[in-house]
Amino acid sequence: MPALKFVRSVWESFRASSGLEPRLLDGLRVTHAVPGKVKFELDIEKQHTNRLSILHGGTIASMVDLGGSLAVASRGLYATGVSTDLNVTYLSSGGKTGDLIKAEASCDKFGKTLAFTSIKFMNQKDEVFARGSHTKYVALAWKDPKNIVDELSPKVAKGS
Repeated sequence: MPALKFVRSVWESFRASSGLEPRLLDGLRVTHAVPGKVKFELDIEKQHTNRLSILHGGTIASMVDLGGSLAVASRGLYATGVSTDLNVTYLSSGGKTGDLIKAEASCDKFGKTLAFTSIKFMNQKDEVFARGSHTKYVALAWKDPKNIVDELSPKVAKGS
């Protein structure tokens, strides 16, 4: 199964089972995935904004959380672990209702116990307006029967 199809199936699982993601981020679209990297986008709607009518920092923080999970999924873990650390840096306003935001998430280090992810958010002009990092405890996630880690792992040539 290609990484994009697998990541989308994990996203659908979040949408079906979680309380937060289907309420806040239901319109999020995963547009690209390869092992270790995921891209997604979201059209800003009223529920994503603060009282200044701009993108709410909590929406961005939620996307750091979800983006980190999807980056871990791109490495083949269906159960994506639990958060141990999450950081967001806000560089500028992300936009207003009707604007499109794009995100690129990476799984920077993927181990048996922890996974370290990073993410950047761009506005319609491809300017970075926020970035984040998300650390996940994944030791128990390795036991999920829906995992496809071997299928999405880089193949090392014999003799290398």
